Amino acid sequence: MRFLKMFLAAVAVLGVLVFLLSLAFPSTARMERSGSINAPLDKVYAEISDLQTWAQWNPWNPAYNGRSNILLQYSDPSAGLGAWYTWSNTAGSAASGRVEVVAADPAKGIEFNMTDPSMKPVKGYIELKPTTDGNGTAILWRLEAKVGLAPWWKLRGFLMDRLYGSSMEEGLNRLRSMCERK
Repeated sequence: MRFLKMFLAAVAVLGVLVFLLSLAFPSTARMERSGSINAPLDKVYAEISDLQTWAQWNPWNPAYNGRSNILLQYSDPSAGLGAWYTWSNTAGSAASGRVEVVAADPAKGIEFNMTDPSMKPVKGYIELKPTTDGNGTAILWRLEAKVGLAPWWKLRGFLMDRLYGSSMEEGLNRLRSMCERK
């Protein structure tokens, strides 16, 4: 009985220590990547504002790289302010979600919200501006999620850049290739 009490006390102390340590982590997770694309701003904006093109360059689009068993539904029109798409898994899995453009400016970029039952809601920003030489487009892609106080979400938020940064870089490189070859 004494061993059980000591074990439970140790688990409780460890839990409190983990929670206190997690307070040092930020409650908002951010990840961003930037680059430049040798294409006019209006061409880049056309690709990022039309949600139907996201399957070709955005690694978080459920249809990216031809993933099967995904049912996508798009708003009409699928580009600009208010555009949205939803996804669901046709194989019976509960995987589903929604992306909606909440701000769109052809001179500045877009802002969107992404919801997925397995994650915290994500706010996304894709900011555009002309490069300093005026021949291309500078792009900044940023994702933010409020992770709250739970230690497991804070740890995931703390590791967000390390876990998903390479996917974001891949997406920017694909977008760059699409815009530069058209």
